[in-house]
Amino acid sequence: MAFDIDMIKAVYSNMAERVNVARGVVGKPLTLAEKILYAHLWDGNAEKAFVRGKDYVDFAPDRIACQDATAQMALLQFMQAGKPKVAVPTTVHCDHLIQAKNGASADLKSANTTSAEVFDFLESVSNKYGIGFWKPGAGIIHQVVLENYAFPGGMMIGTDSHTVNAGGLGMVAIGVGGADAVDVMAGMAWELKFPKLIGVKLTGTISGWTAPKDVILKVAEILTAKGGTGAIVEYFGPGALSLSCTGKGTICNMGAEIGATTSTFGYDDAMERYLRATDRADIADAANKVKEHLTGDAEVYANPEDYFDELIEINLSELTPLLNGPFTPDLSTKVGVDMNKKATENDWPIAVEWGLIGSCTNSSYEDLSRASSIAQQAIDKGIKMKSELGINPGSEQVRYTAERDGILGIFENLDAKIFTNACGPCIGQWARYSDPKNAPKNSIVHSFNRNFAKRADGNPNTHAFVASPEITAAIAISGRLDFNPMTDKLINKNGEEVMFDEPTGWELPPKGFEVKDAGFLAPDEDGSGVEVKVSPDSERLQLLEPFTPIKDESLIGSKLLIKAFGKCTTDHISMAGPWLRFRGHLDNISNNCLIGAVNAFGKKTNFVKNQLTGEFGGVPDTARAYKAAGVRSIVVGDHNYGEGSSREHAAMEPRHLGVAAVIVKSFARIHETNLKKQGMLGLTFANESDYDLIQEDDTFNFIDISEFTPDKQLTIEVVHADGSKDVILVNHTYNDAQIEWYREGSALNVIKMENAG
Repeated sequence: MAFDIDMIKAVYSNMAERVNVARGVVGKPLTLAEKILYAHLWDGNAEKAFVRGKDYVDFAPDRIACQDATAQMALLQFMQAGKPKVAVPTTVHCDHLIQAKNGASADLKSANTTSAEVFDFLESVSNKYGIGFWKPGAGIIHQVVLENYAFPGGMMIGTDSHTVNAGGLGMVAIGVGGADAVDVMAGMAWELKFPKLIGVKLTGTISGWTAPKDVILKVAEILTAKGGTGAIVEYFGPGALSLSCTGKGTICNMGAEIGATTSTFGYDDAMERYLRATDRADIADAANKVKEHLTGDAEVYANPEDYFDELIEINLSELTPLLNGPFTPDLSTKVGVDMNKKATENDWPIAVEWGLIGSCTNSSYEDLSRASSIAQQAIDKGIKMKSELGINPGSEQVRYTAERDGILGIFENLDAKIFTNACGPCIGQWARYSDPKNAPKNSIVHSFNRNFAKRADGNPNTHAFVASPEITAAIAISGRLDFNPMTDKLINKNGEEVMFDEPTGWELPPKGFEVKDAGFLAPDEDGSGVEVKVSPDSERLQLLEPFTPIKDESLIGSKLLIKAFGKCTTDHISMAGPWLRFRGHLDNISNNCLIGAVNAFGKKTNFVKNQLTGEFGGVPDTARAYKAAGVRSIVVGDHNYGEGSSREHAAMEPRHLGVAAVIVKSFARIHETNLKKQGMLGLTFANESDYDLIQEDDTFNFIDISEFTPDKQLTIEVVHADGSKDVILVNHTYNDAQIEWYREGSALNVIKMENAG
């Protein structure tokens, strides 16, 4: 039986009326995304048609999911909100703080020791406030959500950018910062700019070596890493109906890599099969009663060019396996000859040292079974493994079932390392090197989503390529980046030429899913007596103090902290890896603030000029010096600033260190919202070329900040070291409510005032 079935039935009971009213208001047939959005309006039935990409809209999400790294700060904030219990169903999943090193058992034991105080805090705070808690080892948040909480037509938010994985079960599931989650936990509306809509029509059928992963790798190639920004990607067509539910999840998951708000598929037979297989027949039965409202209207899919802002068509029958990377998820190359040519031209290492299968993107039973069919062939055909191979099952249910069915044993027969049911290398939690910064140049292939420099192992020289689990397995066995399993032969241990056959596998386990202990702890019905302990001497947890408002006068004479050059993701602003241990301690984790960003002056990382002393030092140290002197600082950045994961630390750290404004050419959506939530100014150059005017010794005067209002540009006087000045205009997307966040110091401060009132 499903969790929160009464809530789900309540959503379905309103679905027909809300969709029909919205269709009348909008005056045309609706896409699936529009149906879900209009069915979740905070104020109930739609009264106006919202303008895509412009109107800010208040929504009422059905549930929230948090992972352990981001949950710390989110729940520390929620503790300040003055509420006895979360207002909507919420879960916490411990998957980020487990380092992959020696294998599942040893690594989990180590994590339970080294992160005991964090896990204890999360368990106790969850118990106190009515939050479901998934223990370390229970699984990766998005796979666990797909198996237990996702439902067609629902809306959820999660404090992780790959929350979008739940689109594989027909949800609108969106990654947000912790402050957004706190709003909803506290019973407030959740605000989002009404997304644009990108339609992806899938025709044909996937077969052979091609996998659902290749669909999103192709979409990433077409749209690039920022082409989906501000949009929901809706997949439809006969090809969509041919994909498994977990295959759909894989495609939606990596929508985060194109900047999409989220991605989704209409409810179909594959979703129904998955619901029933995961012991949620009650949801399937309820969904079937409102089935017509859980997919786009027929007219939309018949004439998609009339209903979507952008349309892409992909013939799955013509799609071939792809490898995306290195260093960006949208650089796509066909396996084999094309990869050989491109690797040779770019001096990418041809030898592959590791293959990694798992992560929230590709760790389902289907993924593991298809990859294991390649591993079994290697054993049967006498092919010696040329690379290391690592496996991260997506959940304890997947792991237990895969072990029962002999799938994990096949990998172990190839000497693969089975890691914990956790994120592991995908988020930098991989103890691969003792000294990552000075590690050698190499190539790895994985079925993960992200492949930015240093992402998996901290080594800037690791060239990471993203592929399907099947291709990852084949390339890892061959040891060559340019291996094409469809055409290339390998020499086995007997000196014979052999080839792989096409992969095979199961959409769902033939004998059904099984698990002894899924790892779930339900909260007490009444948590008022539960004590949440945070030691004042802890290096990992720190109770929060409210941010104070940034005064207008402090924006006269503010100093440039850093002008970031080129790509500046949330990994550059607030690194993961070993820094994950400080996610619950704002002051300590602020010591990684912008240390990965490249300074435009000198092209070094973590090396900026302190204008007060003329000396050079690290970014956090320089920011602290400005703060101690009562001087506000400014960060300047390039395009798509804050791309990457949802971590709000990338906004909270600069705020804590005295940064008042971030001025860039363009923002990634989640990061811009996070800056607003923390009471900062997130601004964009009205003329992008003004980025080039900013010099190392610049002082900024915000001359009309007292007139900060929606849709009005701000004027900044940039004073250079020689006394010359440039006056620049900057744009912003703040509405009245968001300006109040800024004026009061943070969104949380506003919530506290409203609760107190």
